[in-house]
Amino acid sequence: MFGYIWEYVYTSFLRYWLKWLIRQVTGTCELQRICSGHKPGAARTTKAEYSLQSSKNKVLRGVLETTKDSLEQCVDQIMKVKNIKPAKDPKFKESLNICLLQITGYSSLYISVEDLRKEVFSSDNPEHEAMLLKLWDLLMPTVKLESRITKQWGDIGFQGEDPKTDFRGMGLLGLINLVFFSENYTAEARQVLSHANHPKLGYSYAIVGINLTEMAYSLLKSGALKPHFYNAVQGTPELQHFHQLYCYLAYEFDKFWVAEEPESIMQFNQYREKFHNIVRTHLQDPDVCLTLTVGSKN
Repeated sequence: MFGYIWEYVYTSFLRYWLKWLIRQVTGTCELQRICSGHKPGAARTTKAEYSLQSSKNKVLRGVLETTKDSLEQCVDQIMKVKNIKPAKDPKFKESLNICLLQITGYSSLYISVEDLRKEVFSSDNPEHEAMLLKLWDLLMPTVKLESRITKQWGDIGFQGEDPKTDFRGMGLLGLINLVFFSENYTAEARQVLSHANHPKLGYSYAIVGINLTEMAYSLLKSGALKPHFYNAVQGTPELQHFHQLYCYLAYEFDKFWVAEEPESIMQFNQYREKFHNIVRTHLQDPDVCLTLTVGSKN
């Protein structure tokens, strides 16, 4: 209880006066001190984001909701409000602009990911169908698919004869992630599939992959992935960066599963949660960067 009271008093009163006092002593505003005192990445951008969110100035708070095209103008407004002279702090404008690209880009990325998640896989859509068949060809290049509706889909981890029913939870996003991993890390994806088909340690490759899409989506939605993207992308994070994160999760989960040697696939939820906790622990590190280090085709 005392902690909540202290936080309220600090954010509502003490923080403002402390900022004012430090500015009188140093001659710089909080945003300047953040940009000059921290290297590019999560430490700098997270602090800048908090500073803007906590500001009593509408101009500063409003920057967090602006579009990419208006960012440069917003930075100029901030410099005017804070009386920051480019000649005295020549690096500030570029540093803050990168922070804002990351902050606003994260919000835009979530919207793009959510749109794909909401898009229903349709057998009547030629692009959807082509993507599904491409997944088969990437993972099973020497095996011909006998027909569109077939039990063969079980060989790459779908539950029934028609994979479209497995995409209901994550929509088209689940399929796009599976294809992205298979196309950009083909050798690794086939290796993971071979582990998934192991007689003892096996699991449903596609179903688990879609489950990991849900994990990535939930982490993105909660804001937990901000440190990763703020470190991994010095600019605006885009869909390809989300797909790259998925590749990391797919590859690392397989390594984790094989190393843990579960007794049965019935223990999947238990081990999935354990892996989820490991990922969240990594995300507590301000220098975190969940990037797949094996070779990519791009």
